[in-house]
Amino acid sequence: MGNKAGDRAVDLVIDGRKRRFDIDDTDLPGWVKKKALGSENYPYDDKLDKDDYQDQLEALQLELVKVQSWLKESGERVIVVFEGRDAAGKGGSIGVTRAYMNPRTARIVALPKPTERERGQWYYQRYVDHFPTTGEFVLFDRSWYNRAGVEPVMGFCSENEHRRFLAETPDFERMPVHDGIHLFKFWLNIGREMQLERFHDRRHNPLKVWKLSPMDIASLNKWDDYTKMRNMMLEHTHSNHAPWAVVRANDKRRARLNLLRHILSTLPYDGRDRGAIGEIDDRILGFGPEFLTD
Repeated sequence: MGNKAGDRAVDLVIDGRKRRFDIDDTDLPGWVKKKALGSENYPYDDKLDKDDYQDQLEALQLELVKVQSWLKESGERVIVVFEGRDAAGKGGSIGVTRAYMNPRTARIVALPKPTERERGQWYYQRYVDHFPTTGEFVLFDRSWYNRAGVEPVMGFCSENEHRRFLAETPDFERMPVHDGIHLFKFWLNIGREMQLERFHDRRHNPLKVWKLSPMDIASLNKWDDYTKMRNMMLEHTHSNHAPWAVVRANDKRRARLNLLRHILSTLPYDGRDRGAIGEIDDRILGFGPEFLTD
């Protein structure tokens, strides 16, 4: 990998204790392993069995194929926003959602940093350009909510721009919803030790190393800053017309199944099989900032 141990070691304070974390060390610290799955008050002691997960996922993906047929016939439009900390599982959730949908009308939007021209536009403008037309299902891998998290934490926007975003976004989201677009917003919530475990896996797995960015490394000592921004975001932008579905995502399998169930239980598509969809696990998925403190 080209880096010597100690190049990117950081001192962390977790639960009042000082911890040393060296992402370049090939051995994952025992204190991370021990607490990763249970971090952030995760309600399960074990991950969902893989075979059980695959069976449930396939049933839900069959329903998503029905959704796409319904969109084509009805002209309805869907936006799904995936937000969360780095390594929360956004990309994997998007992947299983679109796996068997036609990519021509089920589009993934993952925008790079804005160009000079885009920086001079109305903030929401470059996102609106990617909103769906009739029959489309659009998945945002991060979204306009960059201004609620990474931008204020990393100094990419001013305090005034951040405050304006929190105040204006509920009104901005009211417009597409009132125009008939089905808008889903997911916050994938993970614990700190789980994030460290996933960062470490990315660092040492040659198939995943491309996922580890300089921004990830820079975020290691900014956990509390991101928590503060997350809480402000949920408090100010959770609304009746555009609610936040909060998903406890330390176990990616349970997280994916339940967010898909929420989408499928909400959309009024033809031929919906409620038995195949199953019940949402209310220990995994809930709504608004209150769910984080349950």
